[in-house]
Amino acid sequence: MVIFDFKQNSDLRDWRVVDDTVMGGRSDGHFKLNPAGHGVFQGDVSLENNGGFSSIRYRFDTKQVKGFSTVKIKLKGDGKRYQFRVKSNQYDRHSYIYHFQTTGDWEVVEVPLSDMLPKFRGRSLDLPNYPGQVMEEIAFLISNKRAEAFSLALERIILD
Repeated sequence: MVIFDFKQNSDLRDWRVVDDTVMGGRSDGHFKLNPAGHGVFQGDVSLENNGGFSSIRYRFDTKQVKGFSTVKIKLKGDGKRYQFRVKSNQYDRHSYIYHFQTTGDWEVVEVPLSDMLPKFRGRSLDLPNYPGQVMEEIAFLISNKRAEAFSLALERIILD
């Protein structure tokens, strides 16, 4: 099942950037299509004013995901560590999180749904791992506890 397949004419209106500015920080992320049709999430993470993260979120109509075990993401990172996040319900306060390290080359990151841990504002929760029934939001977040520029290019996100 395709979650999002980036192309030169992709509509990014349902993708939104959420930076630490929501709590007074100064990070500055952007999301756009490059000429090749890849979604590019890039910017600068700042630690000023207790900041330290930048993210993009994609909300969609409820997807029934029972029977799928993995999210496969074709991407090209910058060698930095990112989080892939999932919400069963877009209004949940917590997300299910999986950390991945990028290599600087095009690669396919495989995220086992059963390994996604429930967290809220960086704190682990006493809840089971992602139940893998429904999905309404995915996100990518960078928060490595340091000020840094970042760039993550996305080509395709699918459930397998």
